[in-house]
Amino acid sequence: MRTDSPPLAPYLRSVAQARLLAELLLKPDRAMSVTQLAKTVGTAQSVISTEVDRLVAASVLADERVGRTRLVRANPDYRLAEPLTRILAASFGPEPVMTRLLSTLDGIDAAFIYGSWAARFSGVAGQQPRDVDVLVIGTPDRAALNEAVEAAELALGLPVQITRVSPEAWQQAGEPFIQTVKAGPLVALRLGRERP
Repeated sequence: MRTDSPPLAPYLRSVAQARLLAELLLKPDRAMSVTQLAKTVGTAQSVISTEVDRLVAASVLADERVGRTRLVRANPDYRLAEPLTRILAASFGPEPVMTRLLSTLDGIDAAFIYGSWAARFSGVAGQQPRDVDVLVIGTPDRAALNEAVEAAELALGLPVQITRVSPEAWQQAGEPFIQTVKAGPLVALRLGRERP
């Protein structure tokens, strides 16, 4: 089966490989089962298993058996772990980084990445993103959002813009800005408390 390279990282062999690497290298203290990885990445378990086999053989990832479960994690001893992690952070990092940072804030009903990064992540061809646009629905503290922006920019090496809208404005969608955002690709950030 042929798969296309991801628009955010065309030097990687497939979207599944890129998301797998991002999931593990951007969270180096976390081990996941192949089943969990397949669900998180949104790809068949057989595809993930094949990618894991290749990446473990190349020492990019490490694995271990716990009972019948195969757990996989980033291999901190891989000699290219640091530069590969930086590349993945710049390419695929906005989703996990923004999820981590916004999950700690009160007053957020839902959050999305939109704009050029969301378009490339969704497979829409175009130029590489030069920034990350985030829409926050709710009433979080503005100072806390600014701190999240600073932390995200440091982690990603990209400018981050957060726009905050009220839940009512999002539901009514009367503003041209909200209509434009809703018409384009959106990457939902799973904060664990979203309201549809």
